[in-house]
Amino acid sequence: MKILIKNGRVVDPATNFDEICDVAIAAGRIIAIKNVADSFLPNRILDASGCVVAPGLVDLAVRLREPGHEHEGMLESEMAAAVAGGISSLVCAPDTDPVLDEPGLVEMLKMRAEKLHQARVFPLGALTRNLQGEVLTEMVELTEAGCVGFGQAEVPLANTQVLLRALQYAGTFGYTVWLRPQELYLGTGVAASGPLATRMGLAGVPVAAETIALHTIFELTKATGARVHICRLSSAAGVALVRQARDEGLGVTCDVSINSLHLTDTDIGYFDSRARLNPPLRQQRDRDAIREGLADGTIDALVSDHTPVDEDAKALPFAEAEAGATGVELLLSLALKWGQESGVGLTRALAVLTSEPARVLGTALGTLQASAGQLVAGGVADVCIFDPQDEWTVRPEALCSQGKHTPFSGYALPGRVRCTIVGGQVAFERAA
Repeated sequence: MKILIKNGRVVDPATNFDEICDVAIAAGRIIAIKNVADSFLPNRILDASGCVVAPGLVDLAVRLREPGHEHEGMLESEMAAAVAGGISSLVCAPDTDPVLDEPGLVEMLKMRAEKLHQARVFPLGALTRNLQGEVLTEMVELTEAGCVGFGQAEVPLANTQVLLRALQYAGTFGYTVWLRPQELYLGTGVAASGPLATRMGLAGVPVAAETIALHTIFELTKATGARVHICRLSSAAGVALVRQARDEGLGVTCDVSINSLHLTDTDIGYFDSRARLNPPLRQQRDRDAIREGLADGTIDALVSDHTPVDEDAKALPFAEAEAGATGVELLLSLALKWGQESGVGLTRALAVLTSEPARVLGTALGTLQASAGQLVAGGVADVCIFDPQDEWTVRPEALCSQGKHTPFSGYALPGRVRCTIVGGQVAFERAA
């Protein structure tokens, strides 16, 4: 299909391009930006007047819930939610049931996702068999099956000898290890340690649970030279450690969730299980440091941490409720909200959703590396068209995701996706 996007404000953070112009798409590729030939005859014209034409979003933390947790999210519903949020590429965690520790499981997931013709799915393979932290998986075979990296999801790797071997092995082949910094024994609580958790009688997770894990990861990274991506920082001290590691030349990348970027522990309110999250919401000083870290580039990417949870698992006392919230349909709007409030502007707000997460994936993207998260002539046609002036209210029942729980319910947010194009095909279009 040949598509002509007319009169939109084309913004590409990777090249600092920001101009009102046309974009021509054919055969799944962008064939022209700005200078569209008169001989180009589109099958379809999309009028983007008043809208921003941006690269398709790249989300580094999405749980699709298949296989094994279909009662919380079907592949069809979560992929539909992703493209409704402007996401063209997403990374999914290995903590499915069964765990993504066998090539056949990875291949099956990718095949199922490709048949839906929506967002591109990049699975993370399990770092250890069944995420039990004892035996390393066959990383080479999992990479050949389509994995872009390896991690433990929410299961801390307590055995540092196993972690050392994993990093040595991954470093040998140039694979990236994705780790959420959480010390096993300190990280068993349900809320951030502090006055609020004490007053509410909730088991706390101290900042030390994150910083101890970060110190361990950084020391082993120095020893092995492996590439490591830190998932979902949550504390000011954690941000400071990452900044220090980078100043020392350690090549680590990291991300933060929309929840930690906007919310604090006070948003738990009266034991609101929608705010039962991993990592737990911390204090305002932590949120402020996270915002500053995302603005100055210490934190590379903003992620949805999309984790759909069913009604039964949330309708429990706070400490017993399952952690998680839906997020893919809120990612763009919450990035724009942060951009407005922090003063970093539209380009940086989009960069942490497009070019920066694509850079984190790097060579794991294969042939897509040269154009994912960007708008370049000759590159893949993954495009998000949104109206930055369209303010909307988050109503869980209106979300495409099967998971309806979000701590942002009732929030008025800026910016709404009008159309998502993946590989030159319209994957989502909002009805007028």
